[in-house]
Amino acid sequence: MELSAVMNSQEQSMVRMQVDTFNKSVSAGKAPTQNLGKDDFIKILITQLTHQDPTAPMEDKEFIAQMAQFSSLEQMTNMAQDFSRLSGLLASGEAAGALGKHVELVEGDRTVSGVVKAVTRGASPQVLVDGQYYGWDQVAKVFEE
Repeated sequence: MELSAVMNSQEQSMVRMQVDTFNKSVSAGKAPTQNLGKDDFIKILITQLTHQDPTAPMEDKEFIAQMAQFSSLEQMTNMAQDFSRLSGLLASGEAAGALGKHVELVEGDRTVSGVVKAVTRGASPQVLVDGQYYGWDQVAKVFEE
C-alpha cells in the first residue's frame, strides 16, 4: 500500500473550504477590538516600569508624555460617561414633555397610537400608552390632543 503526502487539487479545495468554515464559526460573534482603554494603558505603563533597566531608566520626557496621554484618556472617558448621562436626561425630558399628548409608536411591523398617561425616567425612558409601557425610542410622532 502506497501513501501519498501530496494532495490533489480537489482535496486541497475541500480542506480549504473546511478550514474557512471552521474559522468563520470560531470568529462568529466576536468583534475584533482594536481600542485600548485606560486599564490597558495602565497595564502597559506598569509593565514598562517593572521591566525597566535600572542602569538606563526611562527618560523624564517619555514618562511625562505617557502620563499626559493617560490623563487625556481619563478625561475623554469621563466626558463620554457625562455625555451618556446627558443623553439620558434629554431623553427623559422629551418623554416627560409628551405627557397627555397623543403619540404614534412603532412596535415591530405595527403602529400603535394613543395618549401618554405616564413616563418613567432614566437612561431609557418609557411611556405608558393604552396600559402598556413602550420605550421612548419607539415613539415616531407626538401630536397635540
